[in-house]
Amino acid sequence: MVSLTDVQAARLRIAPHVRRTPMLHAAALKNAPNGSTLWLKLEHLQVSGSFKARGAVNKLLSTPMETLQRGVITASGGNHGLAVAYTGWLAKVPAYVYLPHNTPPSKAEKLRAWGAEVVMHGEVWDDANAAAQARAAQEGMTYVHPFADPAVIAGQGTIALEVLEDLPAVDTLLVAIGGGGLISGVSLAAKALKPTMRVIGIEPVGAPTLKESLAANAVISLPTITTRANTLAPRQSAPINLEIIRQNVDEIVLVRDEDMLNAARWLWFELGIAAELSGAAAMAAVLSGALAVRPDAHVCVLVCGAGTDGISL
Repeated sequence: MVSLTDVQAARLRIAPHVRRTPMLHAAALKNAPNGSTLWLKLEHLQVSGSFKARGAVNKLLSTPMETLQRGVITASGGNHGLAVAYTGWLAKVPAYVYLPHNTPPSKAEKLRAWGAEVVMHGEVWDDANAAAQARAAQEGMTYVHPFADPAVIAGQGTIALEVLEDLPAVDTLLVAIGGGGLISGVSLAAKALKPTMRVIGIEPVGAPTLKESLAANAVISLPTITTRANTLAPRQSAPINLEIIRQNVDEIVLVRDEDMLNAARWLWFELGIAAELSGAAAMAAVLSGALAVRPDAHVCVLVCGAGTDGISL
């Protein structure tokens, strides 16, 4: 498992290579969602365009350099791949990223711009992941898992340290869920520092991987994925993530793709924030009413990834 000490150590380790992203008070809004005090943690401004750099860099710096020489490899819906490409650039080693065919072409282009070799494989992340893991084993490369790795989880948890330092009054934290690495790290750190905090996970209606797994009390594999938010769409999570989420996450709510798109448009119109569907998922839970938020709550919404989904009104 991962502890608060691991998250604190990760923070020191990665500090020279990632950004401390800002907290924005969502004030002076034309269409305010409710009377709560709303803050946004702007991880879409993180290096490579999402929170993923935190976990990937922590994994890189926790791995002996001699084992990295054959390169780093991963499978991704786009954002984690960009973070791994960034680590390859940092360490001056080759980076290989397997993408499912539902990945937006813009993500593949950005990966190549970071110097990564891109391989398109399969229909969803799980297909690409199996191929990437097979190649890593065959060629002796360092595989960087996007969510089921203690070093990656600890790196993502550093977000919670910053949130609580910048906004000690926060009592509700909204976090999007894909495979569960982000909410695993954030929830365990947040609950360790402030046990009364409510940590709410948000998944797409078309990929309720962790909600279904919690209901079954076991890691389940979804038979189909129907969401357009491909970075939130693995068929299956992992035992380490399920256990951390079971212990530390208060609730998981589901949002429709339409809700995420509307939230991305709201973020652009109201605040000039360019977020992809997954980056707007947490905001979608508030705007759509999927999550009931008390008027006196101090809410922090994690905007986890950059994109242009909300720009074309």
